[in-house]
Amino acid sequence: MSNLLKFVQDEFVAKKDFPEFNAGDTITVYYEIKEGEKTRTQFFKGVVIQKRGAGVTETFTIRKMSGSVGVERIFPINMPALQKIEVNQRGKVRRARIFYFRELTGKKAKIKEKRRR
Repeated sequence: MSNLLKFVQDEFVAKKDFPEFNAGDTITVYYEIKEGEKTRTQFFKGVVIQKRGAGVTETFTIRKMSGSVGVERIFPINMPALQKIEVNQRGKVRRARIFYFRELTGKKAKIKEKRRR
């Protein structure tokens, strides 16, 4: 049964080419919003808190600060409205899910940049 599911997902779900990113990275997600008959592109820039799932059901959570209020948004990788994803900064973290990031403020909320080799 799982082979049949995997076959259908591979055949009929269109894969988009997004860059590889992980928890701790700062990314910008561009997605389309429909307001009535008009469509416009909006972006959401923040730190990736987690990636979960695999294949068609993969999602990622982004957190940004809007003034003094933290805003989180969950995006499915296969969402048709997603246009592109840009990786702005690679972060150096030791965990795959950085939920502790929610409680940090000020200088403690900075994530070190990963050095390139």
